[in-house]
Amino acid sequence: MSSERFYTYILKSLKDASFYIGSCDDLDCRMSKHSDGWSKYTASRRPWRLKYFEAYATRKEAMKRERYLKARKDRAYLEHLINNWLSG
Repeated sequence: MSSERFYTYILKSLKDASFYIGSCDDLDCRMSKHSDGWSKYTASRRPWRLKYFEAYATRKEAMKRERYLKARKDRAYLEHLINNWLSG
C-alpha cells in the first residue's frame, strides 16, 4: 500500500483577503509555486497564507473535496472550516 498523500487546501490572500482552493500531492512545493507567482490566478493576489488543509489517500478524493468546496461559493463556510481547524 502506498503512503502517498494528497491534499485539498485553502489559501487566503493578504492583499485582498480572497480565498483560493486547490489540491495537490506536495503541499510545500505547491505553496512555493503560489508564492513565486507560477499560478496565473494567484500571482496578482500575493502574498498568500495557507489557512487550511485536509489530507487524503488518493488524488481522486482530494479533487472531489476541492470541487465540493469551490461549488459551495460560501465564504462563511470557508471561514468556519478555517476557524474550527485552528481551534480544534
